[in-house]
Amino acid sequence: MLTPRYRPHILATLSLGLPLIGSHLARMAIGVGDTVMIGWYGVEPLAALVIATSFFHILFFLGMGFGTGVMGLIASDIAAGRQTEVRRGARMALWLSAGFGLAVMPLMWWSEPILLGLGQTATVSALAQEYLRIAGWGLAVVLGQLTLASYLAALERTQIVMWVTLAGLPLNLALNWVLIFGNLGAPELGVEGAAIASVTVQVAQLVALIGYAAWLPMARRYNLFQRFWRPDWQAMWQVARTGWPIGLTMVAEGGLFVGSNIMMGWIGIPQLAAHGIALQITSVTFMAHLGLSNAATVRVGQAKGRGDRAWMRDAALTICWMSLVFSTVFILIYLLFAEDLVRLYLDPADPQGPQIVALGAMLLMYAALFQLTDAFQVIALGFLRGVHDTGVPMVIAGFSYWIIGMPVAWALAFPLGFGPAGLWLGMCAGLSVAAVLLMRRFWRGHARGDWTRSATPV
Repeated sequence: MLTPRYRPHILATLSLGLPLIGSHLARMAIGVGDTVMIGWYGVEPLAALVIATSFFHILFFLGMGFGTGVMGLIASDIAAGRQTEVRRGARMALWLSAGFGLAVMPLMWWSEPILLGLGQTATVSALAQEYLRIAGWGLAVVLGQLTLASYLAALERTQIVMWVTLAGLPLNLALNWVLIFGNLGAPELGVEGAAIASVTVQVAQLVALIGYAAWLPMARRYNLFQRFWRPDWQAMWQVARTGWPIGLTMVAEGGLFVGSNIMMGWIGIPQLAAHGIALQITSVTFMAHLGLSNAATVRVGQAKGRGDRAWMRDAALTICWMSLVFSTVFILIYLLFAEDLVRLYLDPADPQGPQIVALGAMLLMYAALFQLTDAFQVIALGFLRGVHDTGVPMVIAGFSYWIIGMPVAWALAFPLGFGPAGLWLGMCAGLSVAAVLLMRRFWRGHARGDWTRSATPV
């Protein structure tokens, strides 16, 4: 039970975590806005956008490890007073993020044959390639944003990340309205207009974060952009070694849900629709845990920089309790309002609506079942990134999601005949194994030691 000893940790974590949660939700809202507006434009463009953004996000997950991994490194260096290391790590993370975004650009430029090979129709593949040839230029920009957001989070300046992300939402919607539909005398560009709007907003957000990072008085001592063009191979290797396992971990976790989408499609269209709605709802609530996970990386990274295991333990326990509170609230929402939540996504006149509502509500019951384990696995990843431990967690994630989760989901859904419920129970199994193994690695491997009360300021 939390005592007054932990109250400063609660306040510090909320100060870090709430703006990060807000920025994650705003980023999700931008994606939802794109989907809805292209959906108004046409069915085939909508299908192309869904496929294209899935393609984009797999590459984004793979490349985001550099910007995510450097958060723990910077937090530790700041706490230890290593000013030069802060600059070196952040700068090379920006280099790696930009380099990765440009390196994978050919995959998006010539994505049509790849999508055709994956069984997509010719029209959808062609439209998706049109989108990706423009949106692909934004990958390096988005990864740069992520790196600067990590840098500012380590400086405990997360509010600016939230406000910059929120400002992008109305701008993106306005540009979509003009460019997708050809309003205000602009050409009607469809999916290409959505891509142009996205890249424009992403560049504007990156410029805003660069300007803030350069202006922030407390950050000037790090001289982040001074002689930015000079390579630092040692720092680059350190960031790459920390970051690439994170990218593979993200791909492994994202792949679990992509695989569930494919297998649910084998069962039926109404089942796939209900599955998609339930995943969208759980994705919204997951943003709370993701924001806490980011805060966990900073707080644990600070403890590592100070060499204070007792402080690390107190901070980590606080975050676990906070995640438990969030999980309890979300579980109650799922149990009490499942059907109402699913109905928000459906046309009341749709004849398949009642079937989809019933199935979606049932799946949210299973989402309530794995809410806590899903929360704890991402929180544990945040802890481990704070202590710069990313290699073994990558192996644990791959094992949990693909050796346990995916086979169990398939076996329960098909040979054992549980259908959609079996798929979600399989995902629950994979996430639960990941949560147990990752938490065990942190608490037994990194948080052991001096368990006495720390006198270090929060």
